[in-house]
Amino acid sequence: MRTIWKGALTFGLVNVPVKVYSATEDHDVPLHQVHEKDGGRIRYQRTCEVCGETVAYADIDRAYVDDGQTVVLTKEDLAALPAEKSREIDVVEFVPSDQVDLLTLDKPYYLEPDSKSPKAYVLLRKTLEQTDRTAIVRFTLRQKTRLAALRVRGKVLVLQTLLWSDEVREASFPSLDEDVTISKKELELSSSLVESYSADFDPEAFVDEYQKELRTLIDAKIEAGDTFDVAETFGEEDAGAKGGEVIDLMEALRASVARSKEKKGAAGKGDADDVPEKKTEKTTKKAG
Repeated sequence: MRTIWKGALTFGLVNVPVKVYSATEDHDVPLHQVHEKDGGRIRYQRTCEVCGETVAYADIDRAYVDDGQTVVLTKEDLAALPAEKSREIDVVEFVPSDQVDLLTLDKPYYLEPDSKSPKAYVLLRKTLEQTDRTAIVRFTLRQKTRLAALRVRGKVLVLQTLLWSDEVREASFPSLDEDVTISKKELELSSSLVESYSADFDPEAFVDEYQKELRTLIDAKIEAGDTFDVAETFGEEDAGAKGGEVIDLMEALRASVARSKEKKGAAGKGDADDVPEKKTEKTTKKAG
């Protein structure tokens, strides 16, 4: 992992030097847009709607529209703002962990001790565990002041940014204001259904089935020779012959699925003749 920030956790007179790392990453297969006719890469240009010229990024300013009026903010305007440059993560308060609304949790970061002795780091971790408290902190990342929750995950301190209170919408639905009568029998049956589905949560038991099928489809197309030369796709000069002859994709897909099953020793998931259907949104499915 790559360090994205260095600083110190501070509360009272305690100073804990730390390194900050992103705790999550996107596993989606990266896809580009190309011309269906020849596979040429589609790129976007920044075009001015007034003069029609293509504008370089260096010549672009920001703007805010207010009641039909556009207010332009230049780079000089933004640079004049009192940007925060503190390298400290200041503990504001320690609160009961159950008071942190899950809806406000945003991006998580791992904290690693950045000193010869991790004693202060371990002390803070054990204190949070023993008191069942979460530290609410303020810190600056990429010139923005952020609010975050500092909590424990295993042996590691995790910093999870929080949405500001005005960024969480209020849920107000008239249909929930109506009086609804639930009978004792209905509640018992519902509870019984919940009990039948009860289990200990294991995140690794779930996979992104869409991405898995997409990767299988891509591998099958590569094996089938259904590809374009990289130079052609990126619009560069012809660097050689175009992609190989397209062979039976169905056969290649069957072979890829069969090979995947052999490697994992897993039972088949339906008819091997089925081609993965195109999906419009991610789905998760319990593995096994």
